[in-house]
Amino acid sequence: MPSATVPFACDPAATRGRLHPEAESAFRSPFQRDRDRIIHASAFRRLKHKTQVFIEHEGDYFRTRLTHSIEVAQVARTIAKHLGLDIELTEAVALAHDLGHPPFGHTGEDALGRLMAPYGGFDHNAQAIRIVTRLERHYAEWDGLNLTWETLEGIAKHNGPVLPPVPYALAEYDAVHGLELETHASAEAQVAALSDDIAYNNHDLHDGLRAELFSTDELAELPILRDCFAEVDATYPGLNYYRRRHEALRRFFGVLVEDVIAVTEANLRDLDPRSPEDIRHAGRMMAQFTPALWSDLKVIRRFLFERMYRAPSVVVVRREVTRVIEELFPFFLTHPEELPKQWRKDVAEAADEVALARIVSDYIAGMTDRFALQSHDRLIGGVQDALRERAARSS
Repeated sequence: MPSATVPFACDPAATRGRLHPEAESAFRSPFQRDRDRIIHASAFRRLKHKTQVFIEHEGDYFRTRLTHSIEVAQVARTIAKHLGLDIELTEAVALAHDLGHPPFGHTGEDALGRLMAPYGGFDHNAQAIRIVTRLERHYAEWDGLNLTWETLEGIAKHNGPVLPPVPYALAEYDAVHGLELETHASAEAQVAALSDDIAYNNHDLHDGLRAELFSTDELAELPILRDCFAEVDATYPGLNYYRRRHEALRRFFGVLVEDVIAVTEANLRDLDPRSPEDIRHAGRMMAQFTPALWSDLKVIRRFLFERMYRAPSVVVVRREVTRVIEELFPFFLTHPEELPKQWRKDVAEAADEVALARIVSDYIAGMTDRFALQSHDRLIGGVQDALRERAARSS
């Protein structure tokens, strides 16, 4: 039975299907099956050792791409259920949205983007499509996970229409299984995208506090959070330091979720969509924050940018891990024989330097933080010990 209850939700019984036809499950919907395949994918497991902001050895409590994806999925399920959308499709897109991130977070993506500029560029959303349609090679009859059109659409364009120039990895798949890149994604995918914003705005504050990059008192002066701390202080006077900030951040989290639900419901009432196609062709996102809350969030994001993402200690580590990517990429281009055996078969079939660069990019993008550091130390040397020493000095 479909989990959705509104006419504009994606109906698993009416899916546009899979690139490779296959018999459907007798007890799982197509979207539930997609979600399950994503959870069991090798790329999903590797997210546990891929960073958000802090790299792996800096602490066990900081978010990784895996814990972040689980938090995004939890928020997305909550919002989707309230709006009457298909919960499994929403969760599938949420769980897959970061599969294409290389090691070292946005630092790694920036480095790989510069290196791949002469070969078609690098984009983590496009890379996620490449992973789920090509690079996961476990099934007997096809490469990839053979996900439904709706899940692939959500991964490709949950942040909105994909405008030219389309990243090569996405253009390559779109040519054989068109994803209508010029339109918006389903309501389910849009909810997954806003849930990503909610999750990282909340947990980056947690992680920044744990790293002692700013204080609780500084957070209590920021928009939205100011009211959250005031409510906690009024309800629980004298509450201990750690519980106080946790209660305030809980309320901050709730404010964001409630705002998205209220605005999305208002947008949907205004549009009155009668099908998922009405959502795709609405010409604007349905899932949004209010302008006032979005303005406040931009203040918080500027604070995080200055105090966390560009903190001196973080910048030093960013510089070191950028070096890892920048040295591994040309090394494998000139020494493809150092790639693992299963990758060397693709190298043998590569038609030119562009094809070889894409293979190297795929390999590096799939690395975890620690494997990238280990590979660099083994093949080139000089980074991992310095990072460990710096982490020990700061602990």
